[in-house]
Formats: sequence, C-alpha cells, structure tokens
Amino acid sequence: MTASPWSALSWGAAIGLLGGLIGLGGAEFRLPVLLGLFALAAHPAVRMNLLMSFVTLAAAAVARFGLASFPDLAAHLPEIAALTVFAMAAAWFGAGLLARIDAHRLTRLIAGLLAAIGLLLLVEAVAGEALHLGAAPGGWWRPVAGAIAGVGIGLVSSLLGVAGGELIIPTLIFGFGLDIRTAGTASLIISLPAVAVGVARHARAGGYRDRVALLGIGAPMAAGSVLGAMAGAALLPFVPAAALKLLLGAILLASSVKLWRKGAAVAAG
Repeated sequence: MTASPWSALSWGAAIGLLGGLIGLGGAEFRLPVLLGLFALAAHPAVRMNLLMSFVTLAAAAVARFGLASFPDLAAHLPEIAALTVFAMAAAWFGAGLLARIDAHRLTRLIAGLLAAIGLLLLVEAVAGEALHLGAAPGGWWRPVAGAIAGVGIGLVSSLLGVAGGELIIPTLIFGFGLDIRTAGTASLIISLPAVAVGVARHARAGGYRDRVALLGIGAPMAAGSVLGAMAGAALLPFVPAAALKLLLGAILLASSVKLWRKGAAVAAG
C-alpha cells in the first residue's frame, strides 16, 4: 500500500478506535500495519511506533487527568514507583539494544511478543476475574515484584515501540489487586516516562531523521490514533469487551504468524 498521509490517518483512526474500546493505545495493532501495509523495515517501524505511542499517551493523559477525577493511589505507591523507575531504566537499555539486533532476529522477536500479547488478551477474555489476585495493599514483596515487572515491561515497550499498557494494566489488576479504573490511571503514570525515555534515546541516536516518514506516516497516523482512541472510549459502554479481546487476540496471533514467516524470508534472502 502507498504510504499516503490519508491512508496513514485512516489506519491510525481505526487502530485507535480498537485500542480505545479495550483500554489500550493500539500500538500493538499499529506495528503490524507499519511492517506489512506500509512496508517499513523492522527497526524504523519500532521507532515510529514508539513515537506515536508517546503522542497517544500524552493525549490520553490530558483527557484523563483533565476531565476525570483522580483515583486514590496512595496505598499502591510502592509498586507504582518501582514499576515506573525500573521500566524507565529497562526502556533506556532496550532502546540501545534495538540497534544491535539484526532485522531477521528483530522480526522474529516482534512476532513472538505479539503472539504473547495476543494470548494474554485471549486469557483475559476467557478467565476474567478468575485471575484476580485480590491482594491487600502493603507487604515487602510488592515493590520487589513491581521492579521485576517493570524491567520486563520496559524492555517490551522499547523493543515493540508500545506504551506497555497491554502488560501494565493486567499486572496491576491481576498481580496487585487494583480496580480497572485505578489501573488505567496508574498505567499512564508508569508508561509516559518509560516511553519518553525510549523516544529520547532513539532521537539521540538519530532514529527520527527521516522527515518524509515522520510527516507522511507518523504525524497523520498519530493524529488518527488520538481521534480513534477518543471515539473508542466513548463507544466503550456499548461494546462487549470480552468479545472484542477474543477477536483482537486472534488478530494479533495471525499477525505474529505472518511476521514470523516474514522473518524466515528475510533470513533466506
């Protein structure tokens, strides 16, 4: 497909709509589009996806913190702080690691991570509250577990170019017992600095010098993602989230298979 600004805007809006309906930024669905339909190489696609994730996150933060009441996070500050600090450190390391991974291995890695996220969506849709830990606030283990989770989330964020909400929100709900609204707010607090660190390191290394791609794909797709996410959030009460997660989980699994085959073709070529 020709990478025109209008097609980028349209795909961004569609992906943002899907992401808004299930409470994510949509970056995990945006990446296969960048790789497949817009034919970006793996490394530029991840960097572009991370930059658009940051723009979408910033817009979501303005909307949530400006229009909604702020939940009480005091009881969960130890794990939130640990998640944030270690996710930032891992994102900085992962952004540097990205440049050292060849295209074949990176494509295979992206395929594996997308498959894992797809499976997570399927498990969440089927299991629901059965996975809820329901642990009471407090305990020495919470910041330790938050630090460990933060490392994994920061690495996935930088290597996929995603905000990490698809991992942070289930971790907070099923691992630390937060409710969905509080987890969504905490996810923004954790994701924004981690993604900003990754974007800063890529920018420092010259990862955003391609102005044609930035203006032709990045800017319109980011704008579409923001508009779509807002529309998705508005439609959320009318769409069954579990059914949507089943559908999108299956889409991610299919995308991962396609990317895995593409990685094999890169290796063979």
